[in-house]
Amino acid sequence: MSTAAHSATVTVTGHLMDTGILARILDDVLEYGGDYRIEDLDLGREHEDESRALIAIRADEAERLERILMRVQIHGANAVDPGTATTRPAPADGVFPDDFYSTTNLETLVRLDRDWIRVQQPEMDCGLVVTEDGGRVTVRTVPVSDVKAGDAVVCGAHGVRVELPPQAPRGEEDDFGFMSSAVSSEKPQALLVRQIAERMREVKAAGRRILWVGGPAVVHTGASPAMVRLVRAGYVDVLFAGNALATHDIESALFGTSLGVDLAKGSGVPHGHEHHIRAINTIRAAGSIRAAVEKGVLTGGVMHAMVQAGKPFVLVGSVRDDGPLPDVYTDVIEGQRAMRAQLPGVGFAIMVATMLHSIATGNILPASIPLVSVDINPATVTKLADRGSAQAMGIITDIGLFLEQLARELAPE
Repeated sequence: MSTAAHSATVTVTGHLMDTGILARILDDVLEYGGDYRIEDLDLGREHEDESRALIAIRADEAERLERILMRVQIHGANAVDPGTATTRPAPADGVFPDDFYSTTNLETLVRLDRDWIRVQQPEMDCGLVVTEDGGRVTVRTVPVSDVKAGDAVVCGAHGVRVELPPQAPRGEEDDFGFMSSAVSSEKPQALLVRQIAERMREVKAAGRRILWVGGPAVVHTGASPAMVRLVRAGYVDVLFAGNALATHDIESALFGTSLGVDLAKGSGVPHGHEHHIRAINTIRAAGSIRAAVEKGVLTGGVMHAMVQAGKPFVLVGSVRDDGPLPDVYTDVIEGQRAMRAQLPGVGFAIMVATMLHSIATGNILPASIPLVSVDINPATVTKLADRGSAQAMGIITDIGLFLEQLARELAPE
């Protein structure tokens, strides 16, 4: 152990050895310039038993120790003596105090005086702002772009603890068993689809919402009809996407093409390359996607089904977009706010054929919400996990086949 002057003891409970949590905690301590001593390690005796570790952490600077304590919390490690939280006023709009607490996406509690207060809508890479309304104190996550001068921001790691999502007892994960591995490409797809369908039924039965995040391959692969069936059956409560999915879906509904390719024949059509921008122009002339549906201009496709079902969608664009459609948020900060506004009540998230929007959504989702990524590219789910969405599980498959199988389970024709 080093002779560093600043120290704290943390505890962590779970399947520490076979999940690698303990090793990741110790690696992070060293990577951030600290030192550690394992004071106590109680290993579970049976396969289903959890383990508990008590780890003393030291650093040569108080600020470095605080950063280490915040870092190891992403693994569920909490200080044995957390103390009470300290707040400081934000110095300006859009600026946190230098030592602000940087959040994880885990369930988080903050102790003010003697009471622990649960943080509203946990989200990674934000600050914690304490407010009082009618004598009731609340703590909420706030992105740096939204903090206001004078807001009471939690600073340092004192008085903050996190909770890992509850896990099924070891050996009892069969109800959603594919989630025991991060990426699945070889397990029987029919079984995986049935398990996802069953989880979606459970979420709906519990009164929670299902969030979909989609990319344009939903249209390119010919999966739009399956997606429409899922919308009409009530299994798509909110949709996040970009300009591309909506544009090509509308192009398909208006012209029967996607990227100028005839979806029925798989061949190009004369002047087909113009169809996507003509589709955008048609919707802009109508005023919005909803207006186009109400006027009878748009009569089919995923976006038409969403409007008819009264389900919200959030389209956030990028610098690559043509048009874009009038419904698309071109200010990404406003787009983030619109996405966050749709998260209350979400109990399950499924992401299909989109890397950038999947990562963006994963960044704002609490870790307690199960997240499944379906993509032909295994890097998509890997990137999700690398960016902090540890709950992300992936199925590597063709999105067209997957959506058709899922629609057969949940919305048979």
